[in-house]
Amino acid sequence: MTTDSDTMRPTGDDVDTYLRSAKRSTELLQLDELITGSIPDASRTLWRGVMWGGTQQTIVGYGVITQPRPRGRSVDWFLLGLAEQTRYISVYVNAVEDNQYLVSAYENRLGRVKVGTASIAITDLKTIDLDVMRELVAHAAQVTR
Repeated sequence: MTTDSDTMRPTGDDVDTYLRSAKRSTELLQLDELITGSIPDASRTLWRGVMWGGTQQTIVGYGVITQPRPRGRSVDWFLLGLAEQTRYISVYVNAVEDNQYLVSAYENRLGRVKVGTASIAITDLKTIDLDVMRELVAHAAQVTR
């Protein structure tokens, strides 16, 4: 697997142990179930390291894609990611369709969340439409096949 040396790396750490030990474990486990239920054949890997913004992260990665980088070689990365942050939960959706990250196509239907280029910040699961999230996850898996 090709990764940037100063960024996130896949580990052999147990995903379920991480999810159960997190502060927001109930919500993380619910989202993990949603993701694995929508794409049951996707691998689950715990990634650790420094993200592009310079913050130390632990992310559950689902599936593997090769992602081109604007500067430098392409890297192996996860299709979907799930991470606990200090004030919210991040869901990363690295699927692209028609040269646009898929998150933007679902932004107005997801509910009360903050959406970035390829990320969704969820402060409370009660504010997100989980059916739309399930649809987004399944769509992400389809565009990468």
